[in-house]
Amino acid sequence: MPKYSHVCRCQSDHARFAEKIYDVVIVGSGVSGAIIAKELSSQGKSVLILEAGPENIYTMNGYNKYIETFYGNINKDNNAPYPFNANAQSPSSLDVDKLTPGVPDTKGYFVQLGTLPLESTYTRVLGGTTLHWQATCLRMLPEDFKMQTLFGQGRDWPYDYETLNPYYNIAERELGVAADVDDQRYFDITFDPNYVFPMERIPVSYLDKMVAKHVDGMTITLESGEARSLLVRSIPQARNGVPNPNYDGGKGYVPVGALGTNQEEMGERCQGNGNCVPICPVQAKYDARKTLYKALQTGNTEIISQAVAHKIDIDPDSQRVTRIHYKSYQDPALPEYTEGTVQGRVFVLAANPIENAKLMLASGLNSSSDMVGRNLMDHPYIHAWGLMPEISGTMRGPQGTSGIEEIRSGQFRSQHAGFRIDIHNEGWGWATGSPTTDLLDLVDNQQQYGTDLRNGLVNNVSRQLLLAFMVEQLPDPNNRITIDPSYTDQIGNYRPVITYSLSDYSLAGMAYGRKLSKEIFAQIGVEDHTYYDPSSFGYLIYNGQEMIARGGNHFSGTHIMGSSSADSVVDRNQRSWDHDNLYLVGSGSLPSIATSNTTLTLAAMCYMSIEQILRDLQTA
Repeated sequence: MPKYSHVCRCQSDHARFAEKIYDVVIVGSGVSGAIIAKELSSQGKSVLILEAGPENIYTMNGYNKYIETFYGNINKDNNAPYPFNANAQSPSSLDVDKLTPGVPDTKGYFVQLGTLPLESTYTRVLGGTTLHWQATCLRMLPEDFKMQTLFGQGRDWPYDYETLNPYYNIAERELGVAADVDDQRYFDITFDPNYVFPMERIPVSYLDKMVAKHVDGMTITLESGEARSLLVRSIPQARNGVPNPNYDGGKGYVPVGALGTNQEEMGERCQGNGNCVPICPVQAKYDARKTLYKALQTGNTEIISQAVAHKIDIDPDSQRVTRIHYKSYQDPALPEYTEGTVQGRVFVLAANPIENAKLMLASGLNSSSDMVGRNLMDHPYIHAWGLMPEISGTMRGPQGTSGIEEIRSGQFRSQHAGFRIDIHNEGWGWATGSPTTDLLDLVDNQQQYGTDLRNGLVNNVSRQLLLAFMVEQLPDPNNRITIDPSYTDQIGNYRPVITYSLSDYSLAGMAYGRKLSKEIFAQIGVEDHTYYDPSSFGYLIYNGQEMIARGGNHFSGTHIMGSSSADSVVDRNQRSWDHDNLYLVGSGSLPSIATSNTTLTLAAMCYMSIEQILRDLQTA
C-alpha cells in the first residue's frame, strides 16, 4: 500500500506542506489530475494534489462503503453513493426546479439564473466524477475540430484530429478501452495502421440485436434533404472485457481490476450489473483512483484530501502563480477548517470546469479575454421510450453497449445540432424511474399481486426500450458561471452562479431527434409511451415537438482553448495565456463538444499538456 497524505490533523502538517516547493501542484484528483500526476511523478517530478472531497481508502471495505450508502439511499441519483458534504458540495439533480424568470433558484449548490436549469452533476470525491460516469469513450470526428470553417457554427480548434490521434491512443490505454476498430471507423475517423483497442468490444446486448434487426439499413431523410442509412454499432467504453492479444504489437493488455483486494479476478471483467451510473459494484469500470494508485506507487505524489482550494496568489510583476490557499476541514458536516498554503513551480487546475472557473474568479483572475467562466456547455439529452413488440432482454448487461451514430455528421450541421442515440439496456429508468415506478403502478393502480404481479413486471420491464439522444451544444459566452458574495457555502467559499440556456441550433437538433424517434419506433413496431410533463423543469416545445431537456453531466468550456489570448483562456497545451506557469485542464478547455462524450478527449488533451509541462520544468 503506497504511503500518502490525507486529512491534515495538526498545524505541523500544514507547515510541512507550506514549506516545500513542489514541481507541480494539482487541484483535483479526477481523471485529468490523476493522469498528469501519474505521468509526471513517474518521471521523478514531485507532485502534490489538493482534493476537496474525502479520501477514498484503497481497500474493498472503503469502496464498499459507497456501495452501502447507495443501497441505503432512497433516491438513486448520480450522487446517491457519495455522502453529502457541506464543505465541498456536489450539485444534485434532486435540487433542480423549474425556473422563474428573474428569480434566482438557490435550493441546491448551484444558484440558477438562466432560462433553463442546468441539471447536470459532478462528484467531489477522490477520483472525481469517474466514480459515477457511464464510461463511454467515443473519439471526436475530424469535422468536429473545424466547426466554424466547415459549417459556419461555433469555433475551430487550434489543431486537428490528426494532431490528437496519437494522444487518443495513449488515453485509450490508460482508461482501458474495449472496442473494435472496424466498428469505430466511420465519418473519417482514422486509426494508426494495425491499431487495435486494449480490449475486445463489450458484447452487444440482446436488446441491441433486437433493435438492429429492424433498424439496420433503415433509410431516413435528414432535415437538410440528405439521405442516411442507419446502423446499430457497438460503443467503445472504459470497461474491462476480454484483453486483445494483438494489442501493443502482440504484447496484449492486462486489465486493472478492483483496488485493494487479493482477489485478482475481482473487477477484471464486466459482470453486467447494469449499475454503471452511479457506481460499478465490482470496479470493472475505469475510475481515476486506478490511475492515482499508480501515481502514488512512484513515491513522488502526495494527496491532501478534504482540502478545498479557494485562492490563487499571483506575483504582480511576473504574473506567475506563487501559491494556492486551501481550507482543510475534519468533519464534512461542521463549518470548521484550518487554512493552508502550497507552493510549486507549475500549477494545474484539474477540477471540474465549474470549480476551475470558480477558483479563478474567486482569485480575481478573469483573464485578459474576459472568458473565464464563459462558454459553458453540456450535452442536452432528450428521451423517447416505449415497449418492444416482444420480450427483448432489457436489464441485461451494462447500461449501454450500442448506439446509432449516423446523425453525428453531415452538412445539416450548418443548420442544426448533430446528435447520437444511445440504446439503454436498463429500460426506462432514467426517464421514468423504472422498475420501481412499474411496480407501484401494477400494485397501486392495477391492484395486481402474486403471479399476476410477477408476470406483469416481466412482460413490462423485459420489453422496455429507452432511446437517449445526446445533442450537440455550441459555445456561447452568455452561458456562464459567475460568483456573488451573497452566495457562499458554510466555510465561506463561493457557490457557482449559473446562467444557462439552449440556442435554436441545439433546440432544432433536439426537435429533429424527437421526430426521428417516432420514425424508429414505427420501424420497430414499438408502442410509444413517451410522455413529457409540462410541469417538468426541462419541458420545451420547439418546431411543434414536445420534449424535456435533461443534463448530460458533460460540463465544458469555462476556460476555453484557442489560438489567441483575445478570445480564449488557454492555448493549445491548456496553458493560461496570462500566467505562464498555470494550466487549466480538462473539458473546460474544449472549444466544442460536438457529439462525443468528453472524457476520452480531455484525457488525450492532458497527455499533450504533459509534454509542455515537462518542457516548462526544464526551463523554470
